[in-house]
Amino acid sequence: MIEVEIEDAAWSDAITDVEALVTRAAEAALGTATGAVSVLLSDDETVRDLNARFRGKDKPTNVLSFPAAAMPGAEVQPFGDIVLGYGVCAEEARTQGKSLSDHLSHLTVHGVLHLLGRDHEDDAEAEAMEAEEREILAGLGVGDPYRVTA
Repeated sequence: MIEVEIEDAAWSDAITDVEALVTRAAEAALGTATGAVSVLLSDDETVRDLNARFRGKDKPTNVLSFPAAAMPGAEVQPFGDIVLGYGVCAEEARTQGKSLSDHLSHLTVHGVLHLLGRDHEDDAEAEAMEAEEREILAGLGVGDPYRVTA
């Protein structure tokens, strides 16, 4: 179960049917896992505030993931919440020469994988997570987000 809330209209102004795009990317990342994910498409100020409060970093970032605690007895267990900031994401897409749609798909997949317990704290974890992202995104028709173009 994927719930998408659009808090910043810039997302829906920039991407046609952004809710469907995010839902498709999140479902692809979940694979066979059964649970609930909430995705908030927000602005940089909201993300900056959350980043400061929960990570001690007083600056906006592209995506934040907040894993949920298990809910005994719940029919569908929550995996957690993902929050994305429009300004940072749009600027990254522009500077990296990617479409905002592809970048949002990537960051949604990245956030869901964090909710499923994947991480990139060391080189081995990063390589494994990036490989999983590449595979999921290829299934969505999105190119390798880590390919460096010179």
